Amino acid sequence: MAPEQLLPPLVEPGSELTVDEIERYSRHLIIPDVGVTGQRRLKNARVLVMGAGGLGSPALLYLAAAGVGTIGIVDDDVVDTSNLQRQIIHGVDDVGRLKAESARDAIARLNPLVDVQLHVVRLDSSNALEIFSGYDLILDGTDNFATRYLVNDAAAILGKPYVWGSIYRFDGQISVFWDKHGPNYRDLYPEAPPPGSVPSCAEGGVLGMLCASVGSVMVTEAIKLITGIGQTLLGRLMIYDSLALTWREVRVRKDPDAEPITKLVDYEAFCGILPPDAATAVDGSAISVRELAGMLDARRRGETDFELIDVREPGEYEIVNIPGSVLVPKSKIIDGDGLAPFSGRQLVFHCKSGARSAEALAAAKKAGFESAVHVDGGVAAWVKEIEPAKPVY
Repeated sequence: MAPEQLLPPLVEPGSELTVDEIERYSRHLIIPDVGVTGQRRLKNARVLVMGAGGLGSPALLYLAAAGVGTIGIVDDDVVDTSNLQRQIIHGVDDVGRLKAESARDAIARLNPLVDVQLHVVRLDSSNALEIFSGYDLILDGTDNFATRYLVNDAAAILGKPYVWGSIYRFDGQISVFWDKHGPNYRDLYPEAPPPGSVPSCAEGGVLGMLCASVGSVMVTEAIKLITGIGQTLLGRLMIYDSLALTWREVRVRKDPDAEPITKLVDYEAFCGILPPDAATAVDGSAISVRELAGMLDARRRGETDFELIDVREPGEYEIVNIPGSVLVPKSKIIDGDGLAPFSGRQLVFHCKSGARSAEALAAAKKAGFESAVHVDGGVAAWVKEIEPAKPVY
């Protein structure tokens, strides 16, 4: 697609605007490029948002404020205190509630004219096509590769466009993918990165207000697609560096030799939950947090001896740690330097949830620590079951 090529409006105009709608959306109506017809297109639009989290929060609020008639939300998670730093659609009173329900109520307070439809499910290959078929456009701000590839393939099969956004620490990326008019996500990332090579926001963190910067651009792209105005990001990737406050554009072209997308697959298998060697190492070498608590008690009594190694990053360790653990980040374990001081010792690895410690376990076993184990569920499970007074993150 040539950069100057404009796409036709995605949605036909809906019914005439009421007096209340004219008053509410008047600042749109006086923009010549939007006008009454554009606002009627927004009124008639059906937009599905993947997740009511960091990017979903501003996206949902701005879609509702703009007058998108029907908004769908796919999310089966609940609001956690750690979400409130960036997921601005939720409040303190929503902690413990389903995010989808909390978001629905926030939208109703902002714009009761919007019809909100909830899909409190985990999106997978069995339900994606059915859910997507009821919408004109999808916004995807999810933070795992399995869901990203699933969204891409389902949208391609159904011929639907979607707006994609991604954030990490201080950086963001945004693009539009529409397989029948230009590139799709696989043209940008033909293969998923090796499992564990790209940390999630839960592992690496994210500057909260970055969500607003990226989420607002995602909604701008959605409005342009629905109304047929401006030049969308189809065929372009925008990269945002909030520390330098710069935007950089990268062209994305459709791969002419790529296989057409005709069916959905097992996306967790495609992306890999763990690297193959880590998955093999975990088999029979995982202990529960209650088993670890017993081992620590025995170590304090002098009945056993082992090293409990926390493979997270220093910032995570500072927030919360298991008493008696030693911090050695996963990268040092993987390259071998972190294992040298523990020669001949019994090793027990843990991280936040178990994925990184499984990778460390695989590296340790490869280095000759055959009796090493890791803690299933990591610090998250420890706080939940052993020391509930400690913070979670």
